[in-house]
Amino acid sequence: MFGIDRQVYYRKMEAKKRNGIKIEKAISMVREVRLKMPRIGTRKLYHILESQLKVLNIGRDKLFQILNANHLSISPKRNYLITTNTHHRFHKHKDLIQNMNIHRPEQVWVSDITYLGSRSNHLYLSLITDAYSKKIVGFNVSDNLNTSSSVQALEMAIKNRKYKRDELIHHSDKGIQYCSNDYQDKLMENNIKCSMTEQYDPYSNAIAERINGIIKNEFLLENYTIELELMRKIVRQSIEIYNESRPHYSCNYLTPNQMHAQNHITIKSYKRKSRCQKSLTSA
Repeated sequence: MFGIDRQVYYRKMEAKKRNGIKIEKAISMVREVRLKMPRIGTRKLYHILESQLKVLNIGRDKLFQILNANHLSISPKRNYLITTNTHHRFHKHKDLIQNMNIHRPEQVWVSDITYLGSRSNHLYLSLITDAYSKKIVGFNVSDNLNTSSSVQALEMAIKNRKYKRDELIHHSDKGIQYCSNDYQDKLMENNIKCSMTEQYDPYSNAIAERINGIIKNEFLLENYTIELELMRKIVRQSIEIYNESRPHYSCNYLTPNQMHAQNHITIKSYKRKSRCQKSLTSA
């Protein structure tokens, strides 16, 4: 009656039904991954699910379309709170890693402190990350900014060292925690060289800043207002998932644990938009 062949009509209806089933399966896969990594981005989702999505004949662009249409795309969050006190009496060290070619695990560790929870009632997370593999090797959660929390994160990192005979540089900002006698003594005891940013600039400790953002934002740690011990358990679980399961673009989509277990893959570096120096920021 409408000039449409009956067989064509039913084929279109059947194709629409099959397409709907494929989309539902893809969304189910995404939600399963996001149970562990709630705000992981689409590119990394596609890498994790690539083999399963190929069976459904869904490519990366199609996955973007599906997530956009179903309001499952992730928008970046940008929160910032200064946790660095550089006005102190302790010695401040030179920057040893500027323009360095980072080519192996445990060549450079980067350290930083960030806050968790709401701005009115927050805790502090001290992180030490391997600059090559992006593996978090040491961490500690505290309700204050005392040096002891940073020292405990450093002690964990030292205990977990895999390549103990190789030279290692510890890089951080010039915060009082890292310049303190206790922290510096621990570095010297373990023959770890100390490097610090020359000036306050987020790009100068970009890897540490980036990992802070991943742990807080992708694992929703800023959403919790809970007691210290429970937060410590949540952070430990989040870091275990991050090290074991989250692929990094700069590491050729290997997870931090996979990247840390080898030394022949070259990490990807990117130029800053406003500067000519390279910055190893992509994750």
